[in-house]
Amino acid sequence: MAAVQGKPIDLHYWPTPNGWKISIMLEETGLPYNVIPVNIGKGDQFKPEFLAISPNNRMPAIVDPEGPDGKPISVFESGAILQYLGRKTGQFYPTDERGRVAVDEWLFWQMGGFGPMLGQTHHFRIYAPEKVPYAIDRYTNEANRLYGVLNKRLEGRDYICDDYSIADMACVGWARGWERQGQDIKQFPNVGRWLDTVLARPAVKRGLKVAEELRNPAGISTPEEKAVLFGQKAR
Repeated sequence: MAAVQGKPIDLHYWPTPNGWKISIMLEETGLPYNVIPVNIGKGDQFKPEFLAISPNNRMPAIVDPEGPDGKPISVFESGAILQYLGRKTGQFYPTDERGRVAVDEWLFWQMGGFGPMLGQTHHFRIYAPEKVPYAIDRYTNEANRLYGVLNKRLEGRDYICDDYSIADMACVGWARGWERQGQDIKQFPNVGRWLDTVLARPAVKRGLKVAEELRNPAGISTPEEKAVLFGQKAR
């Protein structure tokens, strides 16, 4: 994708499945952007300047200096950002109503279920200070159900909807972590094929590498960082 002329978008970001949604979309569209790290282990998400654009103290968020009326606009919530960038560029988000409804359905499926449930699976399997068998089983089983839903949807399809779209971008960062979620990708061959296809896209590869040096491959390593990330306020 050739670079798009214009003022860069500020991407408030940390390299996580939700952050990757937007770095992938920006790479796919060729929009210029600046990365502003939001260190969620140190409490950057609670800083007043970030809360001014993301009142739910969650990243990612963007500030587009060239909004729809030519004035700056801020957008929080990764699904809303994907929709906004899709409308802004006319890319990866259908303009016909039937096509757009289909993409919205699967985008909202990811936002309301696939992401949150897989996040809980990560939490109780990996990060929780004590192993709670009921919670591990509950969320691992729900993750399994959701992978099954996606696998059925992808039967006979290259992508989640008719064409590659923001629905695929929303799901891929979460789905690539299937092993950490206690899943066997061999049970979901359509998901595995789709993952191979999407992860092979050059822009997806670039999006997943954005600020990767900031990510701790061993996970959250200190009690203080855990308290910030899973608590309600900065340390």
